Amino acid sequence: MISKEFDENGTLLSGGELQKLALARVFAHEYDIVVLDEPSSALDPISENELFMSITEAARNKTVFFITHRLSTVSLADRIIFVENGKIGEIGTFTELMGLNGKFAKMYNAQASKYIV
Repeated sequence: MISKEFDENGTLLSGGELQKLALARVFAHEYDIVVLDEPSSALDPISENELFMSITEAARNKTVFFITHRLSTVSLADRIIFVENGKIGEIGTFTELMGLNGKFAKMYNAQASKYIV
């Protein structure tokens, strides 16, 4: 039993463990399209990387939409749609968007600068 809501002997999972469980449930079924909203928000960077590698493997021949503000793994995407104020601002591959040096590149570089010494 997961949770103590219905059984006092149930197991309490962390936020990251709950996210991993939810994703495992998604990829245990055959879906052509999967939408994941901030799928790694409760994970540490190493777990996040492992998760995205697992998703990449599980998502072969599927369409997967990642909605995220954490841009560390977006380079794995086949196509990036940068949305600003509810409208598509930029669309392309990681390399194409970085080459545009537009809003996506600025956001990516702002986040990356926190990790690059």
